[in-house]
Amino acid sequence: MILITGATGAVGRLVIQQLVAQGARVRTVSRSPRDAALPYGVEVVQGDPARPGTMAGHFAGVEAVFLHPRTFGDSAERLLALAAERGVRRVVALSAMNIDDPFDLQPSRWRGDRNKEAEEAAVASGLAWTSLRASSFAGNTLQAWGAQIRAGDVVRYVHAGFRESLLDERDLAEVAARALLTDMLANLRLELTGPESLSHEETVAAIAAALGRPLRFEEVPSRAVAAHLIANGLPEPFVRTLMARYDHYADHEQHPATADVEKVLGRPARTYAKWVTDHVAAFRNG
Repeated sequence: MILITGATGAVGRLVIQQLVAQGARVRTVSRSPRDAALPYGVEVVQGDPARPGTMAGHFAGVEAVFLHPRTFGDSAERLLALAAERGVRRVVALSAMNIDDPFDLQPSRWRGDRNKEAEEAAVASGLAWTSLRASSFAGNTLQAWGAQIRAGDVVRYVHAGFRESLLDERDLAEVAARALLTDMLANLRLELTGPESLSHEETVAAIAAALGRPLRFEEVPSRAVAAHLIANGLPEPFVRTLMARYDHYADHEQHPATADVEKVLGRPARTYAKWVTDHVAAFRNG
């Protein structure tokens, strides 16, 4: 049995799909089980990883736990100690490649991610552990630019030359499933990226190619972009930290591509162009 935290998020759902496809028994924990809408056969139980006391009975028969960094608050160590007491053997922690950066360059912390704490708790747990240090997700580009692209042919954003190696979330899910189901990745920190580094401008060009439409990237100062995002409802601390990250890495690459996905899966990581092709409908108006 595999226990998944963060099951109803984008990554959790993909991990579950991989596990179910490979015949694994899956138990998920949710604060609102009736709203989980997970695949048939997946067990959904009510609990809150941030309150380990609500989790005690859910580790029965569980061999491995997927630890999502947005689920446990400040309770990661207590949660994994309880898991170890109840016979769990393995933990796979979702983390991020920027966990060693200053917190004021980690915007996801303002959305509740505790990447560093997830990895540290896994390593200290006494369980066989794997840390998945993920680069930025390919899906982030849809969140950032989808509305502009559906409305017109110009993407206005910061730093045309900012580069990153966008990771297809499906590759992350496949690696996570391998780590949860086998011991082959035990006690490793994996740095998971896409196969190539792309600038903002090159990323928009890849979207244009998939759409068969001309798109143009227009660089806008960070202050103006921040004001726009805050006016549209994003929390100011998150936006300020996001802009600080872009500004800090504007003239040097944040995370060069690694080969860790290929080493684990035996094939190259999916390209961003492949991700766009498979999600192109989301960029289309109507």
